[in-house]
Amino acid sequence: MNTDNLTLMRAARESLKGKWGLAIGTFLIYVLLTSAPGSVESRGSILTLIIGGPFALGAAIFSLSISRGKEARLEEIFQGFNRFSTAFVAYLLIILYVVLWTLLLIVPGIIAALGYSMTFYILADDPLIKPQDALKKSKSMMDGYKLKLFYLGLRFFLLAILCILTLGIGFLWLIPYVHITVAKLYDDIKGN
Repeated sequence: MNTDNLTLMRAARESLKGKWGLAIGTFLIYVLLTSAPGSVESRGSILTLIIGGPFALGAAIFSLSISRGKEARLEEIFQGFNRFSTAFVAYLLIILYVVLWTLLLIVPGIIAALGYSMTFYILADDPLIKPQDALKKSKSMMDGYKLKLFYLGLRFFLLAILCILTLGIGFLWLIPYVHITVAKLYDDIKGN
């Protein structure tokens, strides 16, 4: 379909109507659970690495539910743990590839991150796909769409600056908004 970014953002807001409380609560728990282990000394980083993949998969499942107008539930952010090894390996591979590309230069690292950005949405849609295949599919899916996602990210970056001016309170709305918009982008690209 190749829907423009403003339309995707509008569609995300439409999907969130009546569900803002659920989305804010769910993503608040998600952010707290994924960032809290990092505040602990050395073991916290390892724990964050271990739980990051399953929570990213759970966030993708939850985001797709809201985006597609299905009944979303808070528990969905924990569904990634049902496929722990797949989510964990995908998360490690993404980190590894992005870091390796970033060692060359920052720009190739950003391009790699954009290329692998749909991995967890693909995993959410296809429970049987292997992590490496999900990364390949994401990279292939994002051919011709990386710049579109980059521009979408710039829009959200500007909104994030406004959130800072609200002493961070605006992030309660921005984080779900970003996730649902990216889920809309995923479905839009997938529909092509």
